Amino acid sequence: MMIAISATFMIFFLCSPSVAILITRLPLPSPVTGPESVAFDRNGGGPYVGVSDGRILKYAGPTEGFKEYAFTSPNRNKTICDGLADFSELQATCGRPLGLRFNHQTNELYVADAYSGLIKIGPNGGAPTQCFKDIQPQQENVNTTLGFLDGLDVDVNSGVVYFTQASANYRFKDAQALQSSRDQSGSLFSLDPKTNQTRVLMRGLALASGVAVSRDGSFVLVSEYLANRIQRFWLRGPRANSSELFLQLTGRPDNIRSNQRGQFWVAVNGALGPNPPPRPTILPGGLRISENGVILQILSLVKEFGSEAASEVHEHNGTLYSGSLRASYVPISSMI
Repeated sequence: MMIAISATFMIFFLCSPSVAILITRLPLPSPVTGPESVAFDRNGGGPYVGVSDGRILKYAGPTEGFKEYAFTSPNRNKTICDGLADFSELQATCGRPLGLRFNHQTNELYVADAYSGLIKIGPNGGAPTQCFKDIQPQQENVNTTLGFLDGLDVDVNSGVVYFTQASANYRFKDAQALQSSRDQSGSLFSLDPKTNQTRVLMRGLALASGVAVSRDGSFVLVSEYLANRIQRFWLRGPRANSSELFLQLTGRPDNIRSNQRGQFWVAVNGALGPNPPPRPTILPGGLRISENGVILQILSLVKEFGSEAASEVHEHNGTLYSGSLRASYVPISSMI
């Protein structure tokens, strides 16, 4: 079922969404920022986050806070990289982890790094293994270099990894220019770790950001940030290997995360006012939707992030953990 959010409905989203009760903020070690995505291991440990200096951090409790767990660039130099700010030229060397997701069968952490490609971290953390950085040469009509990977999810049953390339024409350091462009060079990919087979599922996407596979593995959702929409790509069934519009939005959708009930949380950011200024006020929020495209909850994250954009809403054991490219903390909220 395809649902379009009407202008009236979007006004409701901007003016009177439900509000999560902010419980606490988990501070990152200064001066790093940008917990863009959140993940938990198969034992419930975490949250794990990727940050601006190329490291993966794991929350070790209120006494120890976030501790280094892994890193994504094979050439990372701690002296140069530790504490690096976002959008630096050095991130091409230090790494910039974005989408994170564990394979709960193996407890390996998969990472979509904006510069280093698709990365796998072993169950004990540490140095990265690069799954691949370039698409297989036999794939036709596709850029061979996979720069600016963004969203990522892992099928809990098959272990297949789904990930997005935000753009083939822009790099992460040029994200501001990309957001102001009409670029449609993004793609959706899958990787089967058992066979090492990579597939190109969708092309021509307008800043492909978030991705999430359905609970039964029959389809995968992908958000197009610049097109204000979410598309569904069918993996199985009579419509296999075809795509369709899943949700048309007024705000810009980022990461998508599923919960234990098979629903999806989408981080969505909207601008205030009919004639917004060049850098409009951002209303960070989230949508909880069913696998049939029914909107179940509209959530404001203004208390969590103010006027900064939210990148992810992640539900874990009935609690919401939110991500942002600008924040120096991970907010924890209760659902109401």
